[in-house]
Amino acid sequence: MRSILVLGGTRFFGKRLVQRLLEDEDTQVTILTRGQTADEFGDAVTRLTADRSDTEALTAAVGGSHFDVVYDNICYSPDDAAAAAGIFAETAGRYILTSSLSVYDPGPEMLDEADFDPGSYPVRLGPKENFSYQEGKRLAEAILLNQTAFPAAAVRFPIVLGTDDYTRRLHFHIEQITAGRPVGIPDPEALISFIRSDEAADFLYRLGFSSLTGPVNACSDGAIAIREIISLIEAVTGRQAITPRQAADKDMSPFGITGSWHMNTAKARTAGFTFLPLGSWLPELITVLHASLGHRE
Repeated sequence: MRSILVLGGTRFFGKRLVQRLLEDEDTQVTILTRGQTADEFGDAVTRLTADRSDTEALTAAVGGSHFDVVYDNICYSPDDAAAAAGIFAETAGRYILTSSLSVYDPGPEMLDEADFDPGSYPVRLGPKENFSYQEGKRLAEAILLNQTAFPAAAVRFPIVLGTDDYTRRLHFHIEQITAGRPVGIPDPEALISFIRSDEAADFLYRLGFSSLTGPVNACSDGAIAIREIISLIEAVTGRQAITPRQAADKDMSPFGITGSWHMNTAKARTAGFTFLPLGSWLPELITVLHASLGHRE
């Protein structure tokens, strides 16, 4: 019987990960959250309640239990990473940190794992509020990937999209364009990577059976220019987008990058992982979201 702990598993791809794990009859799944979001797992999971940024509460909640795999979807600071490194030093068989494309600076070339090296990154401690999202993830990787108590991997996801995206980033573009409101796009030709929420969950699930360690990029095959995303939405909505390079903050695109920001997944593919072609699902998702927002052709 495999024992799995998921830190943060009640929404978006974390929820999908738990659902995927529960399909395995020989797996006992435990989720740890603050208890503020209801879930639909019933008696199929064991629930632990703690603020993962409270080291004493987290230590008490896990109680020295052994877990074959710990999935950490909610680590945003070096303090959280350092606490986890200590708490799970003797009890984790494998540790998988959900990291981010954000550890990289944008650049014209596809980004390889070596473009940010957590092994040589100087460590500073502190809580989440002391750091930008990028710096918090960089430092979390630097701590968890350099400890030697358990094998660890850091999955660098790009922006995750899906019908269940509570941040509604793609929804925003559809709503703005349908309503005739501007969408600020600083660089329409910038290339960007994405991954679908179910694909992200499936990658995490499969990585739990793998011996792959260190940083690993995971995204759908192919990158897309921001301009092309806007064209897909125009085709579905029948409206012409208004896309100034500058706009009020409320009208700026959540994809409004100032340069290309896309990843190379050669490391994962060499290890046997496969990814969905971005072009096979993004147009369909735009159509589904447009319909779900109450718009019909």
